[in-house]
Amino acid sequence: MEGLELVLLLFGLLVIAALYASVGHGGASGYLALLSLSTLASMDPVWLKQHAWTLNLVVAAIAFWHYHREGFHLPRLTIPFIVTSIPFALLGGYLAVGGSVYDLLLSLTLLWAAWRLWGGSSTDSADDVTPPDTKAAAPVGGAIGLVSGLIGVGGGIFLTPILLLKRWATPKQAAATSALFIWVNSLAGLSGSFASNGMQLELELLIPFLAAVLLGGFIGSRYGSAVTPESRVRRLLVLVLIIAATKRLFEIVI
Repeated sequence: MEGLELVLLLFGLLVIAALYASVGHGGASGYLALLSLSTLASMDPVWLKQHAWTLNLVVAAIAFWHYHREGFHLPRLTIPFIVTSIPFALLGGYLAVGGSVYDLLLSLTLLWAAWRLWGGSSTDSADDVTPPDTKAAAPVGGAIGLVSGLIGVGGGIFLTPILLLKRWATPKQAAATSALFIWVNSLAGLSGSFASNGMQLELELLIPFLAAVLLGGFIGSRYGSAVTPESRVRRLLVLVLIIAATKRLFEIVI
């Protein structure tokens, strides 16, 4: 990778981490979108997933810490989703999905993320939300965990819209729950991938990547948890997701 491309990639990772962390997400879909626009797009899907999950672990941990410190985490909201998501994320990470199938799944996921981030509705009042019971939350957590493991994301782009549309949480409660959900799913998916395909992490690239998202994640989660409402930043993520999804779909057709 050329020096200029690496600098631009690191800057992009920092910005994406900041934007995603501001809404309690780890940023995997954004990282995969950005990598899809670089020379690293040709890397094996397992390589891409393992690096995205590793970056997710850092950013989601920082985001959760900030939102938890501000008092937005509700364990009774989070636990039912996590309990069922872990084994399915582990299974999804273990399964190998490559080639055009992976490109299609990833593209559809990026478009879903863009659509939900652009048009999602929510309420900011805790009086207008009701956390789901276990019977409602468990299958949602399991389904998102499996899809997340297959694609290489943490699942926040699926869970957050559901929490908001169902009025199970306010935006910042959803951010806290999603951050922890993303962390455990990323770890489970990464573990499953290691067990199936071995470790494909490149430390030479991973270390600067981690430094960039660490800084971006800290800035973004602090800003999102204590300063601004979620609605002001989510639309800034949409453009890169649409571009990356379109690029991968175009490559499938060609």
